[in-house]
Amino acid sequence: MRRWLCGLTLATWGLSAASAVHREVDPFIGTDGTGHVTPGATVPFGMVFPAPDNADRGWRYSAGYQFRHPRILGFSNTHHSGAGIPELGDVLLQPRAGTHWGAQTRDFSARKSEERARPGHYAVRLAAHGVRVELSAAPKVALQRYRFDRPGRVQVLVDLQHGLHYVDGPAALRAEVRARDDGLQGTVWRRNWVERQLSFVVQFSQPVRKRQTLPPRPGDRAPRELLEFDLGRARTLEARIALSTVDEAGAQGNLDTVAGQSFETVRDAAETAWTALLQRIRIQADARTRRLFYSALYRALQHPSDIADADGRVRGPRGEVLQAPGGVYYSTLSLWDTFRASHPLFTLVVPERVPGFVNTLLAHHRQMGWLPLWTSWGRETYTMIGNPALPVIADALVKGLGEGGAIDERAALAAMVETSTRERPDAPAWAQRGWLLLDQHGYLPFDLQAGESVSMTAELGYGDAAVAAVAQRLGEPALAERFRTRSRAWLQLFDEQTRTLRGKDSQGRWRTPFDPVAATSPLKNPGDYTEANAWQYTATPALHDVAGFRQRLGGAAGLEAWLDRFFSLPVPHPDKHLGQEALIGQYAHGNEPSHHISWLYAYTNAPEKGQRLRERIVRRFYGIGPGGLVGNDDVGQMSAWLVFALLGLYPAQPFSGEYVLGQPMLRQAELRLADGRWLRISGRGARALLDGRPVDAPAVRHQDLVGAQHLHWR
Repeated sequence: MRRWLCGLTLATWGLSAASAVHREVDPFIGTDGTGHVTPGATVPFGMVFPAPDNADRGWRYSAGYQFRHPRILGFSNTHHSGAGIPELGDVLLQPRAGTHWGAQTRDFSARKSEERARPGHYAVRLAAHGVRVELSAAPKVALQRYRFDRPGRVQVLVDLQHGLHYVDGPAALRAEVRARDDGLQGTVWRRNWVERQLSFVVQFSQPVRKRQTLPPRPGDRAPRELLEFDLGRARTLEARIALSTVDEAGAQGNLDTVAGQSFETVRDAAETAWTALLQRIRIQADARTRRLFYSALYRALQHPSDIADADGRVRGPRGEVLQAPGGVYYSTLSLWDTFRASHPLFTLVVPERVPGFVNTLLAHHRQMGWLPLWTSWGRETYTMIGNPALPVIADALVKGLGEGGAIDERAALAAMVETSTRERPDAPAWAQRGWLLLDQHGYLPFDLQAGESVSMTAELGYGDAAVAAVAQRLGEPALAERFRTRSRAWLQLFDEQTRTLRGKDSQGRWRTPFDPVAATSPLKNPGDYTEANAWQYTATPALHDVAGFRQRLGGAAGLEAWLDRFFSLPVPHPDKHLGQEALIGQYAHGNEPSHHISWLYAYTNAPEKGQRLRERIVRRFYGIGPGGLVGNDDVGQMSAWLVFALLGLYPAQPFSGEYVLGQPMLRQAELRLADGRWLRISGRGARALLDGRPVDAPAVRHQDLVGAQHLHWR
C-alpha cells in the first residue's frame, strides 16, 4: 500500500486521499498527560466546543479532560483545547435512561466506554446510564444527541454551576434562569480566570415533562436543573445549546442559525469545513507521519474562537457591547504562545482570516486603551508578559495582509505605539503597568521590578522591534529608530562570563548568587525568568534581531558554539511547572521560549545540526497516541511548530516576513495559496531552490514563497 501511495501523482492524490483527509486526524492525541487537549467536537475557529468533562478543577484538567480518567461528569459546551489554565466548561448536560435521579442524588457521573472522535464529532457510551452520547457543532451552536438503550422516560441534568475552575470558591456568581416548554434559557455571571457573563438557550427535541431544581450545595450560586422527558417509543433525544456573550436574544439568534438542520446535517457540515481547511496542505508521507501532520494542523486551526453573535454583536473586554468588525471577533487568544508559529501559519493556510484576527486586537484596544495579552470569552486575563499582540499585527502588515483597507494600518501603528508607551493603572500588579523603569534604566532592574525582570526586558524587545517594523513600513523612520533602539535593551543584561541574560539591579550590579540553569516562575520559585531559566531566555532577542544576537556571541562560529553548549548542558531536577519539560540539554520543547532555537543553526556554518535536532524533537516529543504531546499544546502552538518543522521551514523571526529554511520531513507537500495556486515543497539536501533559483540566504521571504510554484531541496 505504501509503495502504491508513493507512486501517486499529486493530482491523483488530490482526487482520492485529500477528500478523506479528515480521517487522518486523531483528536485524542495530546489528551493524556500535559497536552491538555480535549477530544470534543468543534468547527474551525468555532464559538462552541462541546466536550466531555472528567473533572471541574486542577491544572491537569485545564480542558476538563484526561484520557485515562474513567468517568465523565457530563458534557459542557465551551472549552479551550490545549490551554494551561482551567476556564469555561459552560452549561454541562448529563443524560440517563429512566428516572433514577432525584434531590438526594450526589453523583451524576458514569464510567465511559466505546469512546470515538473525529473532526466535528465525538461519541461515547455511558453503560450505567443506558445511553450513547454524540456531540457535534455548528459555528455558533453545540449539538448533543442521546441514544438510550430503551424507550420511555429519561432524565437530563443541566448543571449551570459547573465550570472549569482555576481559583477556589464558586465560579458562578449568580444566575437568572427561565423555563421553556422545550428547555431552558437564561444568563449566568461567572468569575474564574476572567469575570464574564454567559447567556444561553438549551433547546431539546422533545418537550420537558417535568423540571426539578436540585438543592444547592455549599457555595452554589447557579442552579442545577433536573429535566424529565417521555420519549414514548422513541429512544433518541437531542439538545441544542446556543450561547452569547451579550444576551439571551443573541443566544436565540445563534440558535436560529441551525433551525431546520438535522444532527447529521450539522455533523456533515462540520466534517466538510474541516476537510476543506485540512486539504489546503496535501502531503505524501508514511501513515504515521500523515497522522502526526494532520492531527497537528487540526489542533492548530481550532482556535482562536469567533465569539461574535450571528448579528455581529459581542461583549468586549470591559463588558461593553460592540459591533464586531467585519462580523467576527476572536477570543481564546493565547498570544504569548501563538505569535511564534500559530499566527505565521495562519498567514499561509487561512490568510483570509488574518484581517479578522488583527481587527479584533484593534477593537480590544479601542475599549482598553492597549492591545490584549491573553483573552478568554472576550475578557482580558492579564496572563503572560511582553506585548505579544504586537508581533501578530506586524507579521500581518509586513506580509501585506492589511492592504486594500483590510486593516487600517495607521490605526494599527497608533495602537501599537500607545500599547508600548501608555501607563496601565487598571492592570493588576503582575502585568505590565508602565514604562518608567525601562525608559529610565534601559532595562528592568530586578530590585525595582517585582519578578521576571530579565524575561520582561527580553520580551518587551520583540514588541518594540515590531513597532519599529510597522513604523518603517509606513514611512516613519524616526519613530522606527526610537523603538528599534529600545528593542536592544537585552544587550545591557548580557553577561559575558556566563554567556546568558542575567538580572541586574538599579545600580548596574549583577544578581548574585546566580545559577543560569535554575528555572523560575512567578507561581513557583519566583525570580528573574518566566517559566524558564537564563539559558532558555538568552535566545529571546533572536526572535527579532538574529544578526545582533549572532554578533554579540562572536559571529557564526560563536553562535554555533553557544548552541552546541545549549543543546548539551543538562537541566538538573527538571520541573514541568517551571517550563522544564521535553528536554534536550537546556532546550525545553514543552515551553515556547525554546521553540525557535534549533532554527538558529541556519545562521551558523552547521545548519545540518539544527535539522538533526528537529528530527530528534519530532521523534521524541510527538506521537500518535493520547500521550503524543510532551508539553502543553498551548492553544495550537506546539502543533503549529510541528507543521512547520515537517514542511522544512519556520518563522524563527515571526514578523520579519521570512521563514528560516531547514529540510522537509515529508516526501512531498503542496500548499494551497490564497489565489488558488499550489506551492510544491519537495526534496532533501543542503541547498534550497525556489522555482529553480538557489536561495542563498538562510531564509526565504514570504512574498517570494507565496509567489512561487516549487520550493525544492537537493
